[in-house]
Formats: sequence, C-alpha cells, structure tokens
Amino acid sequence: MSRPRRSLVRFVGCLVALGLGPDPAAAGLHYSGEQYAELPSRLRGFLIDQRALRSVAVERTGDLPASHLRDEYRAAAARLEKLKETRPLSADEAADLGAVLVRLGRTGSAVDLLVPAARRHPEHFRLAANLGTALQLAGDLERAAERLEEAVRLAPADLREAERWHLKLVRLRLREGRAANTPSAVDDLFGARYDGGPGQMTEADRQKLPADAVAIVQRLALWLPADARLLWQLAELANAFGDIRTAAAILDGCVTELALNSPQLRRRRQQLRAAADQLASKPELDPHQVLLRVKSSRPLVPTFDESTLPPIQADRPNPLPWPLLTATSTDARGRPTFPKHLERLDGKPVTLTGFMQPIRDELAVTGFLLLEFPVGCWFCETPELNGLVSVELRPGRTADFQKSLVKVTGTLTLNRTDPEAYLFRLTDAVVGPVE
Repeated sequence: MSRPRRSLVRFVGCLVALGLGPDPAAAGLHYSGEQYAELPSRLRGFLIDQRALRSVAVERTGDLPASHLRDEYRAAAARLEKLKETRPLSADEAADLGAVLVRLGRTGSAVDLLVPAARRHPEHFRLAANLGTALQLAGDLERAAERLEEAVRLAPADLREAERWHLKLVRLRLREGRAANTPSAVDDLFGARYDGGPGQMTEADRQKLPADAVAIVQRLALWLPADARLLWQLAELANAFGDIRTAAAILDGCVTELALNSPQLRRRRQQLRAAADQLASKPELDPHQVLLRVKSSRPLVPTFDESTLPPIQADRPNPLPWPLLTATSTDARGRPTFPKHLERLDGKPVTLTGFMQPIRDELAVTGFLLLEFPVGCWFCETPELNGLVSVELRPGRTADFQKSLVKVTGTLTLNRTDPEAYLFRLTDAVVGPVE
C-alpha cells in the first residue's frame, strides 16, 4: 500500500467500498450549469456533493470553508439578472435564473420570476419543473403539485419518471398537512416498511422497492438538498442494503446538522448507531454484505471555469481554489491530468484555505495534510487523492495543530510521475488565520 493511501487509512478509518463507474445523466433541479453522473452514486460520495449543494444557500460564517459553488451561483445569478435589465429573458434563461435563485435560498425571488415566465411559456418543461420546486420550498404545496403535474406532462422521456416521483412526494406531504413538519415516519414513497433491525429488511418489503429506489431518493435529495426527510429515507435504504455504518452516519446528520425532530428517527438513530459502533470495534464480526451496486463515485461532475481566475503572478501568492485541484483526474495507472491553469501554477507561490490533518500524533507539526473539509463530519468521507494537499513548512518552523479553518501559503509542486506520493505538494509553507 502506498504512503498516501496508508495515511488515509490512519486518519479516517474504514470506508465501505461500493464500486465505481461514472456515466453522464441529468438529475436534480434543472439548471444547465449543473452536470450529474449516473445514479445511484456511492453513498458517502453522494453525501459530500449533496451537502455542497445545501451549502450554496448558506452565507459563510465562523470556521465554515468558503463555498465555491455559492460563488459560482451568485455570479450566474448576477449575470442573468443584469441581462434581464437589458431585455426579456428567454425561457431557458429564465429557467436557469429561477434554478440558481432556488439554490441560493432566494425562494421568493425565484417564484416571482418563474410565475410570469411560465405563463409566457406554458409548454416549457424546465420552467414548470423549477416553479414546482420553488413553490414547494416556499410552502405552497397545492400550487407546487399543480406545477409538477405540468412538469410530468412536459418532461422528456428520460426525466418523466423522476418528475412523477417528485410529484408523488409533494402529494404525500400535502396530505400530511402540518404533520409533515414533525414527521413520525419516512415518506411512504415505495409502500415498504423500514422496521427491520440493523442491516435487515423483510423480503416482502424488499420486493416493494423499485430496482432504482436509491437512485430515486438520491435524485430527489439533490433536487431538495435541505430536505432532512429524504436523507432519513436514504439512511433506511442504506440499512436495507446492509450498509449499517453509513445509515447511522446519515441519521446522525439528520439530527445534529439538519435538526430533524422526530422521536422515531431518534430511536432509530440510537439503534443503528449502537450497531455501527459495535462493528467499528469488531469489524471481523460484521456478518452483513453491502448489496448496493452503484454507477458513479459522486453525483456532481466537477467543472470549473478557469477564466474566472486572476492572471498568475510569479512574485506573489496566487489563489488556489479547491475545485481547480479536484478537477484533476487520473487514469487506471494513476497518471494524472491537471487543468491547464493548475499546470501554470506549478512552481509558483499559491495560497488556499482548508483544514489541517496531522500525519502523526503530535501537536506541533512540521508537515500535515490540508483538506477542504474537516475529518470528523457526520459522514466522514475519505477524500480522494485530488482532495489532499501535502504541506511542508519552512525549515526550522513548526505550526500548532488547529481544528479551525486556516490559510496556507507556499510553493506548489505537481506530482506527475510518482504514484507513491501525493498529487499536490506545498513546500516552504506558512500557516496563518483566515482573514
């Protein structure tokens, strides 16, 4: 096992391997600037991207890392709103702006934009679908159902089934009324009961699940990333497929991060958390096989507009955003392909923010790994190799380990040839606070 991979095992622990195989497909809120891989995605990889979409609506505060996705959506909204001042938006442009406003949490503005646009273009699928989603988030489930009925009628063949599931979800919530805000059970999307023990589901209930049940719930959860009930359903599906640890982690997030207040969920969380902790302490006793077979590692296909970055300077630190690093790909033999802008930064001073992860058990470090998100979040995903930066401090310098977000400045070196080393290295580095 190579040194980088041994380090990952040391600081993160066990990861359930479900398989890979990305393939382009459409999903989620209908915005032309989003690209998705084929679903279902690996569960823990899905949670990273689903959380990233949720963070688009949240202003950065405290030690939260800056959301590059939020910056991109804000820029897209500003461009389209400026265009709207000069001429009427086309149907596609209005659908895009509505989707961007929804992602940014500006639901009221999205509804105000999409209602007249849908009236002008009554046969436009994305306008109808995005308006239905905006109305749902605004709490108007009756009108949301009406718009989603139109979306089902107008949807292209490859999206019609997904629209039907979204419509079913809204109708279920509409029938629940106020009880939907304090749910006692997961949404009854599939007519199956999730009352089996850890890693268990009755064969009768399993037969009720459609073959693509996980893909359906993942698609809805990408569409509605702040919807805790969809994550609850995904946790139950994970448990039904034998992935107890991920199921427990998702329920942890439903309670601690999304504040879903349901006595039944809390009891279920305690049950699965106890089972997951037991497996973590004695993994050799794990009798369960993870049955889920996935089609992609993560649902969001990484894209980054390099033209938005400032010109590279040789005599001062250049900003190094994480999406530029994660856009790096490797082939089957581990050979990397770096984005062009990243190639031009090789050997130049750069600066980026992230979270320190010591390689050894010591408080004062001379080197560490830098990650975009801290280890220890509720789903605790192992970063891919393109999500790790090896940092070496200036000779004779040490830095105290910090759990908060830090800014690191150093000289970037790209690794093109050594599969035993990290892809990105910062040398002669200094650590400072985020301004």
